[in-house]
Amino acid sequence: MNKGFKHPTLNDRNEIAAKLKEGCSFRAIAEAIGKHPSSVSEEIRRHLVKKQSGGAGHPFNDCNNRFNCNVSMLCRGNRPCFKKHCRDCTYCRSICPGYVKQECVLLLSPPYVCGACPKRMQCTLEKADYEPLSAEKKAAAVLSESRRGITASDEELKRLNDIISPRIKKGQSVYHIWSSEKDSLMCSEKTIYNYIDQKRFDAINLELPRKVRRRLSRLSKQNFKADTKCREERGYSDFIAFITAHPDTPIVEIDSVDGRVGGKVMLTVHFLDAQLMLIFLRDANTAKSVSDIFNALYHNLGRELYVGLFPVILTDNGSEFTDPAALELGGGEDSPCHVFYCDPASPNQKGSIENNHEQIRKVLPKGTSFDDLDQADMQLLSNNINSLLRRKLNGRSSYEVFSFLHGEDTLRLLGVSPVSPEDVLLTPALLRNRQR
Repeated sequence: MNKGFKHPTLNDRNEIAAKLKEGCSFRAIAEAIGKHPSSVSEEIRRHLVKKQSGGAGHPFNDCNNRFNCNVSMLCRGNRPCFKKHCRDCTYCRSICPGYVKQECVLLLSPPYVCGACPKRMQCTLEKADYEPLSAEKKAAAVLSESRRGITASDEELKRLNDIISPRIKKGQSVYHIWSSEKDSLMCSEKTIYNYIDQKRFDAINLELPRKVRRRLSRLSKQNFKADTKCREERGYSDFIAFITAHPDTPIVEIDSVDGRVGGKVMLTVHFLDAQLMLIFLRDANTAKSVSDIFNALYHNLGRELYVGLFPVILTDNGSEFTDPAALELGGGEDSPCHVFYCDPASPNQKGSIENNHEQIRKVLPKGTSFDDLDQADMQLLSNNINSLLRRKLNGRSSYEVFSFLHGEDTLRLLGVSPVSPEDVLLTPALLRNRQR
């Protein structure tokens, strides 16, 4: 007999539901599906579905005094009610001072469900059932949640970072920090290493000498899953609803362009109204590198201009974009800036920036390493792209349209300068010429 019951199939769950309706014991069910009785019991209790359905001719009522109750019209004035007696009204139980909840004692012992109960059709108490499809969905949701990666909030990560990073920079080991601050950290030593690996702290692996010397296992994970909690109420449907309510709001799309795997990576910032694109080079594809760039933009532009340029930011589900609060000036309901995320595997939802990446690939084909480049190269590349005359802009360049909308001073603060039409160069020779 297979005693494991970690991942039952839908067929297993259908068999469990059918046997419960027949009144079979846990042992009989376990023998039918080849599992241990305790696994069957755990599965049923974990996925019980409670229902307040009432009985034949009577609504749901779980008051212990319902059979001897003569109270009537108790809910008059609170809602329209046409019941003669309160025992026939579902609402009265919530306002009656004499209400005493009654639970079915049969549900407190195996099989914990009403499946084969002969009084089910007449019973007005709360019922419990095991539904295979519901159990399958709940199990899938739990499995998905367990694979999402980081579950700590931004506030919790900041608290841990403030404790751990300064002490690592003093040369202290992770074990030393964890042992001395175990009660305040409230996480394991392994969790701290994971957060450092995922670049969630100011401290990095290079500041852990023993870890730097240790060879990575071939099976160790190199790519870490993003924290999806940051995307709650920031999905693409929320973006559409916001733009529908505020149709004149400027939109900025941001994305990453990869070079060599594990090497430097670009951050592209695309202003949709003018088709202007800024390009920033980052040493690593981390959330902190993105927030550092936007912090620099905020300090260069000032609050008023930053809010005017970045009221709505649309991006994808990459792990480097999992710190929306840094782009939203702290986040919250009163924030003047809003970050939204496209649906997974839907690059068409921010197609404008994806199309503009074609200009980058003319100069730096896919697979090219960015490790020998610097920010001056990115500035030169973006200046040439933004000086390209575009059909969709009626023969004008992105530089010209952005200058008309936001002014030359803003372009200077962003570090953007024009290139004459005859000098625009979008081939690999552009950066080779500069390096020479």
